Order: sequence, then structure tokens, then C-alpha cells
Amino acid sequence: MGDATALDPIGQAPQVARLTRRAAVAASAVAAVLVVAKTGAWWTTDSVAMLSSLVDSLLDAGMSLVTLLAVHKAAKPADREHRWGHGKAESVAALSQAAFIGGSAALVLVECARRLIDPAPIRHEWVGILTTVFAILLSLALVAMQSYVIRRTRSTAITADRAHYSADLVVNAGVIGSLLIAGLGGWTWVDPVIAGVIAAWMGRSAWRIGREAVDLLMDRELPDDERNRIRRIALEHPDVKAVRDLRTRRSGTDTFVQMILVVDGALSVNQAHRIVDTVEAAVCAAYPSVEVLIHEEPEQLPEERSTARRPGSRHGDV
Repeated sequence: MGDATALDPIGQAPQVARLTRRAAVAASAVAAVLVVAKTGAWWTTDSVAMLSSLVDSLLDAGMSLVTLLAVHKAAKPADREHRWGHGKAESVAALSQAAFIGGSAALVLVECARRLIDPAPIRHEWVGILTTVFAILLSLALVAMQSYVIRRTRSTAITADRAHYSADLVVNAGVIGSLLIAGLGGWTWVDPVIAGVIAAWMGRSAWRIGREAVDLLMDRELPDDERNRIRRIALEHPDVKAVRDLRTRRSGTDTFVQMILVVDGALSVNQAHRIVDTVEAAVCAAYPSVEVLIHEEPEQLPEERSTARRPGSRHGDV
């Protein structure tokens, strides 16, 4: 397939695992460096905005470690107890990230309120500014690497990790603004206000990450455009009359697709099987780490006799 951004799932599981593991290790290393740098800057400047950025980096360090453990677990092949694999470990990690980010945002808001009531001057502004510029450059490099890995693997955990490192860019820009205005300008009340905006941004990120993780844990269907793409791939085969009961879900880096192909009832079993193999290969070429389960039915079979129907399932040409 000509799309260089998608890995062929056949024999490529080790490469997916390697890419996600490298991204998680890189994130952990970046977070550790930023924690050390921001701790020194906060101690020097006494800025609550810098404190909020430090708290965010502490969370990044902890959550990146969780992500590293999650992608290691998710990369394990299916076993007797986990026949569908371990991909949902990534969603559990993303959900824990959302909880920790939301909790830290609340703590920063409490400190913001205290500083508004009892303001304190900022010291050595340029130490904080230079530290924050360094943090921005390091975060940009990490986000670029994570974006590449996500395009290749569609990892849920790495996507969640990238979300709060991307938010760090806004956080760090706010910190610079706070240090310039509150420190050099003398408007000390601006420092906790900007820190409060940063905390609100962190809360928004926590909500979005948590919602996506819950969707995956609840086996939410793929977006309509992706379902339509899968349907089009199947219908491109000239002998496929219709697609019924299309079901999809995602677990970590793995995508699961089930469908019924309606074919001419006059075809032999071998001919129908070859059609299924061709459609399955086409779907596998379009999606990385996909598992496809297809059942074929003769066109003349009444729909109510479908062997794939179960209570509550959608049926027909969907």
C-alpha cells in the first residue's frame, strides 16, 4: 500500500510495539529533565504560574511512566486468559492520566486562590523565562516524535501522552506571559490568574482524554467515516452484493472488524471463501493491526435467517 503512515499488520506487531515503547521512553526522559529544570526555576522565582507548570511536568513524568508500562502490557500477544489481546491496558492508562491531571488542576486552582488573597512578588524572572523556553523546545521535539508514532500505530496511550505535552506548549507560553507581566511589570495578581487559566486548560485536557478512554473501554464503534471506508472497501469487490451487520471497535493499537458479505447463492463454497479472503486482505491493507472476521451469506437467504443476528444488533445494509 502506498500510504507510508500505516503499518501493514501482517508480521508488524513487533514494530508497532517498538515504536510505542520508544515514544513512551522518550516522554519519560523529557518529563524527568523538565521536572528538574522547573523545580529550580520555581524555587528561584516563587511564581505560582511556574509552580503550576512544575506540577504539570510532575504529572507528565508519572503518567509517562504509566504509559510506558501500559504499552509494554498492550504489546503482549493474546493468551489463553486474554483472547482479544491486552490492548485495553492503554485505555486504562489514559483513564488514570485523566484522573491525575484533573486532580492536579484542582490543587493548582486552590493555590491560585491563596495567591490572589495573599499576593507575593516574583523574583529572578529571567531564570524562569529561559527555563520555560527550554521546556517549549524540548516539548516541541517530543510532540513531533509522538505524532509520527501515532500516525504509524494509532496508539491510544501515546495519543493521551501527546495531548498533555501539547497542552504544555500553551502552559509554558502562559508562564512566560506571567513572568513578563507580573515579574517585570509588577502586576502580581496576573501570576495566579494565568496559573488559573493553565489549571482550567489542564482540566479540559483531562476531560477529553478520559472521554476517549471510556469510549474505547466501552467498545464504541469507529467513527462513521471509517465505517463507511470499510464498507466501501468490501463493496469494491464485484461479487459482493451488500454488507450487513458491520461491527467495529478499537483496543489500544488494534482494530477489530466484523461483517457479513452478501454474495450470489449460486457460488461454490470455495468461490465464496476466496471473495472473503480478498476483502479481508483489502481491509488489512487499509488498517494497521486489524483483526477481521467475515461471514458470507447467499443473496437469496432471507434476512431474518441470518446466523450473525443477535438481540439488539443492527442488521441490513449498514
